[in-house]
Amino acid sequence: MSAPTRVFIARLTGVPVFDPSGDQLGKVRDVVATLRAAPRPPRIIGLVLEVQPRRRIFVPMTRVTSIDAGGVVVSGLLNLRRFEQRPGELMVVGELLDSPVTLVDDHTTVTLLDVGIEQLRTRDWEVAKVYVQRKGKTLRRRGEQFVADWNEITGLSLDSAEQGTARLLESYEKLRPADLAHALQELSEKRRRDVIAALGDERLADVLGEMMEADSVAILTGLDDERAADVLEDMDPDDAADILKEIAEDTRARLLELMEPKDAEDVRMLLEYDENTAGGMMTSEPVILAPDSTVAEALARVRNADLPPALAAQVYVCRPPLEVPTGRYLGSVHIQRLLRETPSALVTEAVDSEMEPVAPESTLHEVTNVLASYNLVAIPVVDDNDRLLGAVTVDDVIDHMLPDNWRSEAPLAAARRSDGA
Repeated sequence: MSAPTRVFIARLTGVPVFDPSGDQLGKVRDVVATLRAAPRPPRIIGLVLEVQPRRRIFVPMTRVTSIDAGGVVVSGLLNLRRFEQRPGELMVVGELLDSPVTLVDDHTTVTLLDVGIEQLRTRDWEVAKVYVQRKGKTLRRRGEQFVADWNEITGLSLDSAEQGTARLLESYEKLRPADLAHALQELSEKRRRDVIAALGDERLADVLGEMMEADSVAILTGLDDERAADVLEDMDPDDAADILKEIAEDTRARLLELMEPKDAEDVRMLLEYDENTAGGMMTSEPVILAPDSTVAEALARVRNADLPPALAAQVYVCRPPLEVPTGRYLGSVHIQRLLRETPSALVTEAVDSEMEPVAPESTLHEVTNVLASYNLVAIPVVDDNDRLLGAVTVDDVIDHMLPDNWRSEAPLAAARRSDGA
């Protein structure tokens, strides 16, 4: 009799899934189990696959013809209905891994790092082994890690199984903010709270900027005021203003008081404008240079990896002060023109002073018309005194032109890159 097939689940996440002809269908994201009365180990009932367009579906284990760390093969037609966890079901990666369990022999608490599943002669799958770690004696010394039988641990139930936040964060680490925002929408409320609590302020700020405003408001108002203010400081001012517009006035005032004065000042300025005007759409943090700046300095500024592509496409030349509202606006220089100039030349030698900026009261239609007419990716916004207030980028305009619920849909391009990798 051949040895049973055994697979450790942590190594299975992200593994490609194929049909019998070898075409990739998607990737494994989790494994669904049901806990049974002791001493019977949990039964594995299916896999959660991520398929295009970033949709998670359920595949019963009866459809799996082969499974190992190199790939999974499934047969038959897939039900593309979005996966919804049912009562009594346990997500092994999302809820079981990283849970504290107790060793039966010495009653010590260990951490469950991985789970090994095996296929029985009946072709059913169940948990057979666990990979656990003892607590280290010091912070620097890792505790012993070892494999044990399922019946050598205790302390797991559907009610007590804790969220494997560390595992989720690891799988989310390389996701773009828009993709992570969509992934959070797929989580249960408890799992979402755990992940949000573990995310850094800057990462959470990027994610909130990619969510529907109602979801961003719900998350932000669920944080304590100090952290909410810190997250708002890390957001783009226009995104922060969009969220604060939807928050009760007393809460908005309280959060603005807790923010750093300069950050709060930028947001307060944007709050003065209607959201469908240039002032309401603009960012107050474009690349602004003095007239005596060189082309080399300008190129160095736009090389900043944290700068969004639309903002890195051109710089704005103004007289001091260089923080909005600036001194007199002199014009802009596109990066293509900068690349054609001598590095030691002054940016004023390449300034385009003929392109008319827009006023903060300009409507969405007027801004869109200017961007489309002159093939621009960004346009400056100035006040009646020719002071630069900010810039409207093409992505801000698209954001306002799409339906209100467009962020609830998965990003198709990201899904295709993910499934085709």
